[in-house]
Amino acid sequence: MTINTDLIQPDRGQDAISIHLVAKDGFEDFAKGLSGPQRTSLAAQKFTGARFQIAIVSDGEGWFAVGGVSDLESLDSWCLAKLAESLPAGTYRLAAGEPGAALHGWQTAQYVFDRYKKDEDAEGPRILLTSEPGRIDAAVAEAQAVSLVQDMVNTPAEDMGPEAIEAEAKKLAKAHGAKLDVVRGDALATGFPMVYAVGRAAAREHAPRLIELNWGDDKHPRVAIVGKGVAFDTGGLDIKPAAGMLLMKKDMGGAAHALALAQLIMQSGLKLRLHCLVPAVENAIAGNAFRPGDVLSSRKGLTVEIGNTDAEGRLILGDALAYASEHEPELVIDFATLTGAARVAVGPDLPALFTRRDETAEELIEAGKANDDEPWRLPLHAPYSEWLKSDIADLNNTHTNSYAGASVAASFLDRFVGDDVEWAHFDTFAWRPFAKPGRPKGGAALGLRAAFHLLKKRFG
Repeated sequence: MTINTDLIQPDRGQDAISIHLVAKDGFEDFAKGLSGPQRTSLAAQKFTGARFQIAIVSDGEGWFAVGGVSDLESLDSWCLAKLAESLPAGTYRLAAGEPGAALHGWQTAQYVFDRYKKDEDAEGPRILLTSEPGRIDAAVAEAQAVSLVQDMVNTPAEDMGPEAIEAEAKKLAKAHGAKLDVVRGDALATGFPMVYAVGRAAAREHAPRLIELNWGDDKHPRVAIVGKGVAFDTGGLDIKPAAGMLLMKKDMGGAAHALALAQLIMQSGLKLRLHCLVPAVENAIAGNAFRPGDVLSSRKGLTVEIGNTDAEGRLILGDALAYASEHEPELVIDFATLTGAARVAVGPDLPALFTRRDETAEELIEAGKANDDEPWRLPLHAPYSEWLKSDIADLNNTHTNSYAGASVAASFLDRFVGDDVEWAHFDTFAWRPFAKPGRPKGGAALGLRAAFHLLKKRFG
């Protein structure tokens, strides 16, 4: 489902239901301005002004809504989300002030993945009016980018294989006048040998590919966006258990983030030269699957011993990052659902962030905090790269101890990024196991808005 572009509309004085926002410490003052029956109604609904509380209060022939927020002076992305999820269909405006950042959550709260199951009882949209029409296009663009990630990640692998990921890139290229190039199947063997090795066991209709999208003025600084596109991960011959395989439709979440960020960049007309790369594969099991103990060649020329076929995402990213680096970008950002270790470290809400430069991390964290999409930096610790030594190849794709899995994976990727290239790596979950207001259970964009707002600040 694409976010409805009409959920936010300019306020031209049209009829609308009022929403009063109340913080807990201001509830008593707010209640003093109400009639006795209205105060009784709030009490009956146990409304105290706590965050995400909602009440509906009669007002003569009509009614108004009341919503609890943490801070009236600084509305965040999610403070209106519970209202957008719960209120009846209709048109609304804030009784005081402007929604600002909350325009985002008002839209994302109304996302529903209905490709396979329609809700026949679903109500119509909840529309929010704003007297700041200049904010609408940007807010809608960000919500649409988030919904693109959600749609792609929520779609099962049979309908979101490498060919479907390519189709999404093709739609983006057509919509924004970008150039799309794709290397598929056996043609990958020479130029992108690790992408080929990981994906060659898949059925022909799910053949591996390297998807490349170029956009922008050659005079502008080059920025590479890379996304891991493992459409489904069985683990390969080091097969995952059933429980570990259950959510592996989301292993292309990095690709979804990369394409969504590319969409935002092009829609916003940022002054940069975009180079978007998505290695798209299915890590399948067949007689020609790559094996533990194999040594793979790579685009960069490094040889890689396979310690575990379930550490395949770093292999395909290695080839893509090497290719991106060949074009001497000013900045490389990659997204990948790379390690379970990152989830152990920071949980499902925070994307783990790795950067070579402190300044890059600081900018991304600042942009994330300002837009309710905070990443958490983990160390790119050079001594851990020693754990990737191989007796017979330049490096191994895994280490044999149980420590610092996310950092070790990032160290592997670091070997394939060009020297002195500014680089940021998001080890993102791309999934929300528990629903929160404005953030439904399922596919999730984590790190997307942080990355976009860094780019907007630099190249807007």
